[in-house]
Amino acid sequence: MKNFLSLFLLSLFTFSASAQMLSNKKEYTEADTLRGSLRAERAYDVLKYHLKLKVNPSEKFINGSNIITFKTEQKLPVIQIDLFKNMDIDSIMFHGKALNYKRKYNAVFIDFEESLAKNTTDSLEFFYSGHPIIAKNAPWDGGFVWTKDEQGNTWVGVAVQGTGASLWYPNKDHQSDEPESVQLDIAVPNGLMDVSNGRMIGKKDLGNGYTQWSWKTVSPINNYDVTLNIANYAHFSDKFKDLTLDYYVLPYNLEKAKKQFQEVKDMMACFYEKMGPYPFIEDGYKLVETPYLGMEHQSAVAYGNHYSKGYLGRDLSGTGIGLKWDYIIIHESGHEWFGNSITAKDIADMWIHESFTTYSESIYIECRWGKEAAQKYIKGQRANILNQETIIGDYGVNAEGSGDMYYKGSSLLNMIRSIYNDDELWWNTLRDFTKIYKHKIIESKTVEDFFNKPIKTDLQPVFDQYLRHPHIPELQFKREGKTYAYRWRANVENFKMPVDVFIDGKEIRLKPTLNWKKLDQKVSNKNEIKLNDLEFYVNMSFK
Repeated sequence: MKNFLSLFLLSLFTFSASAQMLSNKKEYTEADTLRGSLRAERAYDVLKYHLKLKVNPSEKFINGSNIITFKTEQKLPVIQIDLFKNMDIDSIMFHGKALNYKRKYNAVFIDFEESLAKNTTDSLEFFYSGHPIIAKNAPWDGGFVWTKDEQGNTWVGVAVQGTGASLWYPNKDHQSDEPESVQLDIAVPNGLMDVSNGRMIGKKDLGNGYTQWSWKTVSPINNYDVTLNIANYAHFSDKFKDLTLDYYVLPYNLEKAKKQFQEVKDMMACFYEKMGPYPFIEDGYKLVETPYLGMEHQSAVAYGNHYSKGYLGRDLSGTGIGLKWDYIIIHESGHEWFGNSITAKDIADMWIHESFTTYSESIYIECRWGKEAAQKYIKGQRANILNQETIIGDYGVNAEGSGDMYYKGSSLLNMIRSIYNDDELWWNTLRDFTKIYKHKIIESKTVEDFFNKPIKTDLQPVFDQYLRHPHIPELQFKREGKTYAYRWRANVENFKMPVDVFIDGKEIRLKPTLNWKKLDQKVSNKNEIKLNDLEFYVNMSFK
């Protein structure tokens, strides 16, 4: 299994179901800049999307419109809205008139007849149609999945993180801006159901062989989290405290789902205790069975783990601990706190989503099976770390960092917890983080400053080394008299970080710098020195 995992990781950069393939390309095009930068044409705040869409599965065709309500942040003669170039624009209407526009790559530049003044609130309706890109291997490449279930019924899903939500609907496709609410009116052939984000607000037979299913969120939502799921679904529900739990599954999996999804309550109890309350109570929590592995679609989490423990029956840590629970339920739901509620402004900082969510897996393990099991799981995941590219990507060009943001990022957080050396303070800080930045869009510096503040130890060199350099630091020892001297070897200037080691079986905290220091203890043999590698992810060597 380890060989399989290694090969899979080398080809995909990450084994997580929650993000598309990471490109890590260093040469960027104008199209990358148009997508990834905040140009003058994007100087507006999206307030609401109202997506009206007819989905024709037999033709793999969609058509409809998006009413985009926005507020200008400065004088706006031209507005940029994004839609993939393979999709057709039928018209763009503003105050009853069709607007002129130009297309460049996947960006659409729309001319207003008169410039909109700063702080103007208005809306336009963008009519479009086409055959959206079909995913070859969702969720790692973005697109639609058109398939049939085991009983021959139509089954449709879409997953677009990384690729872009403008693959299937027009929007301001940048993580720095989220609509305050979204309404989706999705028309599907009679006999099928659409499940989308938020709560269902209506169902209407259109009299043309189609039924419209209407859903609405009342919380801010990422563009890539907006989704549709079309199938002959069976529905059942439950509740955790004041949170509604709704489940939409294929009818022949209903009994399996009722058993498998009982884990959701255990998860919620753990996450509420360690990470704070579910951040979208008003919109509820849903698991929706999908024809792909999974995705953190807000309030409509995609589930395709085939009702198995682990990750499709595998343990990504190689420890056996990952086979005690359903990876997709835990990981994708963890994103509701990290990624959906707390969102990175630029996808270069996607570690804010993925490192914390991967760490949430160990949080769940700790709640169920104890701290030692959680740390063994984190340590086991390190076999999947490559240490070849930086975790933080390039800003302004729609570029994610390396897939090490998952397991290396999780090890970084576990290590920071150990540096805190105060579990009560650590959990309080984590809960404060999710509370203070609930429904906020932030940058890496915000996170670093927040977790740096509660303790005297300066964590900035640690963040710099692990997020902005590909390699981890090396704790070096050399013989010096009757003992050993030690120091760090690292990329960061003036790097320093406390680290725990065992000397002759006794745990000791060292505070190395880049300069040699001498151990206080007499040490006769290097074998008496062991790294606490459950808690610290560093290299160690003897000169």
